[in-house]
Amino acid sequence: MQHFRISIIVTVALMALAGWWGYAHGGAAGLLQALWITAVLGVLEVSLSFDNAVVNATVLRNWNAFWQKLFLTVGILVAVFGMRLLFPLVIVAVATGLGLVDVWHMAINTPDEYARNLTSHHAEVSAFGGAFLMLVFLNFLFDEEKELHWLGWLEEKVGQYGTEGLAILLTMGAVFFGMTLVPEARKLAVLTAGVVGVLVYVGVDWISGLLESEETNDPAVGKLISQGSIGGFLYLEVLDASFSFDGVIGAFAITNDVVIIMLGLAIGAMFVRSLTVYLVHKGTLDEFVFLEHGAHYAIGILALIMFASIGYEIPEWFTGLSGVAFIGVSLWSSIRYRKSAEALV
Repeated sequence: MQHFRISIIVTVALMALAGWWGYAHGGAAGLLQALWITAVLGVLEVSLSFDNAVVNATVLRNWNAFWQKLFLTVGILVAVFGMRLLFPLVIVAVATGLGLVDVWHMAINTPDEYARNLTSHHAEVSAFGGAFLMLVFLNFLFDEEKELHWLGWLEEKVGQYGTEGLAILLTMGAVFFGMTLVPEARKLAVLTAGVVGVLVYVGVDWISGLLESEETNDPAVGKLISQGSIGGFLYLEVLDASFSFDGVIGAFAITNDVVIIMLGLAIGAMFVRSLTVYLVHKGTLDEFVFLEHGAHYAIGILALIMFASIGYEIPEWFTGLSGVAFIGVSLWSSIRYRKSAEALV
């Protein structure tokens, strides 16, 4: 329970703020509606981002207490205010040519217009997020150093022959597929967004590799890097951003109130952060050995869904259930694997 103490405190505070906001704009009925929608958005964010928490934990478990706390504090500020409030405002500002202050007034005073401007750029957002998440999945799949293979010999063979270059090639193929789903006038924008997603992944990976190379020159620095690094921190933040883009846009299907959206998604983001730390401290990934695999396959499916959503309407429930299904099957496989291992002892 101690791992979720801060999240619970933050949730109470944000729910109180949501209630005040609803009451100020709609009286008692507005208060109840604001509380309900905020709670729904929080639960939705957690359900859609559980696989994100598992992947975060695979990186975070090797970090020291300082970097873990930094991820839970500074990281949550970036996730909430940067990705779930500021970034959507920036998208609308770029699309309309208005300043951020004017866009904020639009979001507060004319939320329907703000939502229309934001959702009209769903294709570009999906191309960026889909490209980044696709590379996360493929580079996990093509890792020949994995000792355990969830899909047996098939996954082992794929790991042997897959390379980072092939991962980029397949990802760019998915980006070009996404281009075919939009009108001619928007093809360049979708292509640019997908290429930027690839460049961001490669750039963050390069920074991480550059920092890790210091280990051969300075053992003390290498030890610090193995326990946490700015490269890994950036990787987790961009990963969280890729997950949050679709969630932010999808939230407008529930409400156009940008304040309520930010508060609800912030609650979910906080619990995802706490869940990540919980998985690390409890050694859950060591106990359920295929949980990491399930999370990455869920990320792969999410990437494909994001590319498909460029041209097709994908229900939120399908996106959420697809990830949960992979997590559930990986847990079941982990339990079977553990029982088999215990039977041999």
